Amino acid sequence: MRKWKTGEGISIKTLCGEIEIERDYYYCRYCGCGWHPVDERLSIEQMEHKITDRLRVEVAYYGQSQSSFDAAESMIEKAYGMTINEETIREVTESIGRAIYEAEAEKARAIMENMERIEIIEESKKQNRTLFILTDGAAVNTRVEDEDGSTWRENKTVMVFTDKDMIKRKDGSQIIVRKEYAALIGSADEFKGHVLNAAVRAGYGKVKNVVIIADGATWIRNMCEEIFPDATQILDLYHMKENIYTYAKEMYNQDEERYVPWAENVCRLVENGKIDEALKEIPDDDGQRPKTVKLRSYLENNREKMDYPSYKQKGWFVGSGAIESANKTIVQRRLKQAGMRWSVSGAQAMLTLRCKDESRLWDTEVLLRFSA
Repeated sequence: MRKWKTGEGISIKTLCGEIEIERDYYYCRYCGCGWHPVDERLSIEQMEHKITDRLRVEVAYYGQSQSSFDAAESMIEKAYGMTINEETIREVTESIGRAIYEAEAEKARAIMENMERIEIIEESKKQNRTLFILTDGAAVNTRVEDEDGSTWRENKTVMVFTDKDMIKRKDGSQIIVRKEYAALIGSADEFKGHVLNAAVRAGYGKVKNVVIIADGATWIRNMCEEIFPDATQILDLYHMKENIYTYAKEMYNQDEERYVPWAENVCRLVENGKIDEALKEIPDDDGQRPKTVKLRSYLENNREKMDYPSYKQKGWFVGSGAIESANKTIVQRRLKQAGMRWSVSGAQAMLTLRCKDESRLWDTEVLLRFSA
């Protein structure tokens, strides 16, 4: 073994800036092998893009928090005084996002396979708290066409929090100060584990009330009946009103002077718990409006989820405004800018990181993982 080259330089990007390392190269003329001992000691060969793990986490943070990878490049240059091009930022962000997602997916699979191990304490010992679970979908544009030729994929998002995570304003409204999100581009069956995991971390099994607010979609109803059989399901008040107004517009042929009073009256009756009176307002030819829901069946099928006076008396949310706002923050602001199209795995990686950041879990579930 002999030293073949001395002081060969390599550039490494770190949190402290870009540094130049000079190392010697050794060569064995008998076996034909050569290497840099310093590279092995510092794991430089395994260092993606010659960026330290700690800096890679920071790159991923900017990659997911800014509106684009180009904007992230500018912010990194301002913050660290070094240039990392947007393609590298994309690769680093998606790489870290995939690793975090794979860990989350494994947890989701594990909890579904071991549901009987979830700790459910005695009713008398449960905290007098309410756990809220809100879920909704939002489409993401991808580069892959499905069998119908569409490039859009539905992302499912869940948001969980408890009543202790809220602060009441002077006007009576409430601010949710702590919540956890999870998002998945996949089937409802795959999504169940992510929802259950988030709920258990928030206190499911240890609180007296579990409330699920959604838009009445069949997949949400079936999922919740399977994994939260003891929960109270609430039909989103605003989604209900939207369906009533859409129905009224078609029934009165967009005549605002006629459809608005009718819709307001039906909405008022339903919101006040007078479902039977609301049903009397619906004409007998209810099923002959193909562009809207069959309103009579819609109200009858969701009757048990529309006891709004009782929900309000208990101080529960009755609308899904919080999850719709979450979709804007997590999905639209970062993944639905003009011209954006994603690989499915890239979109999932980004969504996972967005959820960790907005759930204030970045330091504990991303930074610690890559700083060990």
